[in-house]
Amino acid sequence: MTEQKVMNRWLVVIGAVAIQLCLGAIYAWSVFTPKLCDPAGAYKFTATQANWIFSVGLLVFSFTIILAGRIMGKTGPRKLAVASSIVLGAGYILGGFFGGSFFAQLILIGIVGGFGIGLGYAVPISVGVKWFPDKKGMVTGLAVAGFGFGAMIWVKSADTWFNLLNTLNFFGLGGVQSTFMLYGFLFFLLVFLGSFVMIDPPAGWLPAGWTPPAPTATGEAAMGMTNFTPSEMLKKPQFYMLWLTFHCSAIAGLMVIGNIKLFGLDALKAAGITAANASAITGTALAFLAIFNGLGRVVWGVVSDKIGRKLSIVIMCGLQAVVMFFFYKMGSSEMTLIAGACIIGFNFGGNFALFPAATADYFGNKNVGLNYGYIFVSYGLAGVVGPQVAAYFKDAAKGNPDPAIWITPFMIAAVCCVAGAILTSLVKTPKK
Repeated sequence: MTEQKVMNRWLVVIGAVAIQLCLGAIYAWSVFTPKLCDPAGAYKFTATQANWIFSVGLLVFSFTIILAGRIMGKTGPRKLAVASSIVLGAGYILGGFFGGSFFAQLILIGIVGGFGIGLGYAVPISVGVKWFPDKKGMVTGLAVAGFGFGAMIWVKSADTWFNLLNTLNFFGLGGVQSTFMLYGFLFFLLVFLGSFVMIDPPAGWLPAGWTPPAPTATGEAAMGMTNFTPSEMLKKPQFYMLWLTFHCSAIAGLMVIGNIKLFGLDALKAAGITAANASAITGTALAFLAIFNGLGRVVWGVVSDKIGRKLSIVIMCGLQAVVMFFFYKMGSSEMTLIAGACIIGFNFGGNFALFPAATADYFGNKNVGLNYGYIFVSYGLAGVVGPQVAAYFKDAAKGNPDPAIWITPFMIAAVCCVAGAILTSLVKTPKK
């Protein structure tokens, strides 16, 4: 079968981006942390508490993908996307109404919101790979690019574009909770609309003019043609090597995403920049990180289709290690802070194009939605390790704004990236 009498496959990409724009809101969390951690503000959270909301959201998100992969096989992708719209929207709306305490935000934004993200995240990836078996790297990059770009939209809307954190005050709840509420309604609407094109192609369908590569003993051209079930995949050392590499690589990006606002304020104020200007600069840096996070998903996906997933991951991890080694110094000026944020976001975004495509390469296209869920758990655990390591050193300083406290966590992240590059260089194609 070819593309005759079937939906235009590019509609899947449009729907995927609409969904991922909303799911990526979790990466905007750093824009809320200064208000949540303000000792004179309404919440008075510690850095550890604020990071735990972010970390728990990522952890629940990652584990939910395994459940979502199993549900998708029974219900189909469209119903799962609808469920995601309801749960994610409800989490943020309820977080707006009742999120006046740490535990309320932990449950509603972290657990419920993370569950909603997890239900929907694998849907565009699974559907996209089936519609684009000829361009797996590209489509996985496009399918998840919205996740990165979405963070930029939600960050700038809350901050400089519309200043929602300082202007909204629904029901007297204040800017943070009012922003949660508004975002919840928007998340529900956009994910629900995107769900209408989240359908698998007909059985046996192939893109017009494309012939699957013939199986050979080795080489990436034949990858994806041998399908492993999750139980078969879990018996292969390649699974654990991919898992650990993703974990190591994600630690760096999530550490910075969760803490760039706090780090930027410390570093820039120590360099003599006023608090107001430092806040604006760090907001811009976070927005650029989100933009390049989205770009990295597309560019690394396309590059990996050309040079191979393995080499792409090695280069990406190596480059991320270099930037993390120097990021502490880069935080002392506006231009270098933003440049560092761009490179970190670009490489971090590459994870989400390269690892689902690598999962399909090594363990087959058929079960990629379910198999990738097991790989993705590594990302959820990195969402605990990265932000919490940084928060530990920040809280240990007991209010001391000396930016030197950030050296150790950044060095830890850099070493993790080096380990990921080395590990990936040792991976070989699994045999069934």
